[in-house]
Amino acid sequence: MNNTQRLTAFIHREDSLYVSICPELDIASQGKTVEEARNNLIEAVELFFEVASEKEIERRFNSETYVTSLEVAIG
Repeated sequence: MNNTQRLTAFIHREDSLYVSICPELDIASQGKTVEEARNNLIEAVELFFEVASEKEIERRFNSETYVTSLEVAIG
């Protein structure tokens, strides 16, 4: 039986590619579309969990990740 873990993904455009980041593990990937960037990040995270030791997972995993908005003065 496979376990699942809900993680965060930030995706933003950089030039002609979309960059995807999982902040809980500090893993990044990219793709030509948002969906490709998302799928590539899923693959990268799953590969990390396949090959990383328990100690490495524990060291890298940041369970306190918050997403919020900011209101700032410009100019």
